[in-house]
Amino acid sequence: MPEHWYREAVVYCCDVDTFQDSNGDGIGDFPGLTSRLDYLARLGVTCLWLNPIHPTPNRDDGYDVADFYAVDPRLGTLGDFAELLHEAGNRGIRVIIDLVVNHTSNQHPWFQSARSSEDSPYRDWYVWSKDEPKDRREGMVFPGEQQETWSYDRTAKAWFYHRFYDFMPDLNTANPEVRAEIKRIAAFWIQLGVAGFRMDAAPFVIEATANSPKDFEFLTDLRAHLQWRRGDSVILAEANVGAEELPEYFGDSGGSANRLNMLFDFTLNARLMLALARGDAEPVIDALRDTPRLPESAQWATFLRNHDEVDLSKLTSEQRADVFAEFGPDKEMQLYDRGIRRRLAPMLGNDRRRLELAYALQFSLRGTPVIRYGEEIGMGEDLSLNGRDAIRTPMQWTPGRNGGFSHGDELVRPAVSGGEFGYERLNVVTQQQDPGSLLSWFERMIRTLRQCPEVGLGGCSVVDVPMPRHVLVHQADQPERGAMVFLHNLADEDVTVDLSELGKSSDDPYELLADRNYPPVDNTLSKIPLAGYGYRWIRLRDSTGRRTGGQATRGGLA
Repeated sequence: MPEHWYREAVVYCCDVDTFQDSNGDGIGDFPGLTSRLDYLARLGVTCLWLNPIHPTPNRDDGYDVADFYAVDPRLGTLGDFAELLHEAGNRGIRVIIDLVVNHTSNQHPWFQSARSSEDSPYRDWYVWSKDEPKDRREGMVFPGEQQETWSYDRTAKAWFYHRFYDFMPDLNTANPEVRAEIKRIAAFWIQLGVAGFRMDAAPFVIEATANSPKDFEFLTDLRAHLQWRRGDSVILAEANVGAEELPEYFGDSGGSANRLNMLFDFTLNARLMLALARGDAEPVIDALRDTPRLPESAQWATFLRNHDEVDLSKLTSEQRADVFAEFGPDKEMQLYDRGIRRRLAPMLGNDRRRLELAYALQFSLRGTPVIRYGEEIGMGEDLSLNGRDAIRTPMQWTPGRNGGFSHGDELVRPAVSGGEFGYERLNVVTQQQDPGSLLSWFERMIRTLRQCPEVGLGGCSVVDVPMPRHVLVHQADQPERGAMVFLHNLADEDVTVDLSELGKSSDDPYELLADRNYPPVDNTLSKIPLAGYGYRWIRLRDSTGRRTGGQATRGGLA
């Protein structure tokens, strides 16, 4: 159904300012991004998620918004943005943007007015205290980079609340006027043609301060408001909370989600990292089995790397130590005592087998896959940059100057140069010319996923048969579409898997994607070889008229 398009989407996240510069000022822009839409279409992207695009003092990579109704002039004009939406639509690509509405920049006119006088109409749009709060450190988001969550403003003669940095005061979302404004902001961009939003820090949008009650009904109201404007609009939200609370964010009205359409699955992400670090499938199995049941139309968003650090806060201290030891052993690789600020390719030792395995696993799990720009070519990080900027370096397009990102002399951030991850060796053009490259593999893998709608639309279950701990076998089923079984080996040890129980209910199974050329599967599924760090996607049953037959080649299509 069109209104559930997000359940079969492939989402691509990028910062406009580091993707493609069109005018030589060293900053990526909307015209530059528009010029690369054919690349995204060829990759198989169906939804483009843009990190903040609004005017900003840019002290927190654009998340300190100074005007919610305009675009950052560094990135282009509102007309350039409209052209991007039009051209993306022509290629079947929807665009969603960040909705950052739990705080503003301290340079926003609302805050400047609020601090100027107690009589300001915007005074109550923020959270103030005349008296010094007792606990000024509770609820810090960036420990080590911020010292407190309450700061004193001499002009206002009061303390203001900020979960993030002191230059990003929190909006008082308990105020009905603020909520009405958030709805106007969202409706404005929907009217311009965006398909929806990635909601930043969703829990903070519905609670006034740390430990305040959460008002989930605002999410219900916002969802209804947007769907009146555009019936297929989507809200993909960030809510790194406990499993018992997650269903509240989706809501349930007659068995269908009536609040958020999608949530990032942070629990699964952390368990995936633990599984990859240990070479053990059990953490993923636990995550899948512990997943709350979703109402109809709701969806998880899966990811391996996003625009922030790898967040390991939901792991135990022992589990976190194992991931740090494998993927971020040096202190400079870590962040906030809970995460890793590296890209996946260097984390996995730039081992092509492990990279293919990791992404084949992510894309085959229930939900909608999200990838960060540059992951499809195996980009690395620049640990000399501060904090999360390490993974926010310019896209590497060519082996030429600045990696083809810009012909300017001074870039928004330095392009990664030299070594195995430098643009001279690692770039789009070089990989497009190599049918065996990681980029070529990504294109084939995504095309294969588009033949497997059960992944996004169907159920997901772990296949419970005897096998080594490092092997994960899971199944995706949807009665109208068919059934798939996926095998992934998280260790460098060849195995043989017996799936004869599945063979009893299969219908002439055949392979769609694999890490190498295996012997054809037979109807019994009794002895299936699987190489170390190998993967196999096998169709068990097909919907009427969709069967193509044949066997897959290494990393390819049938």
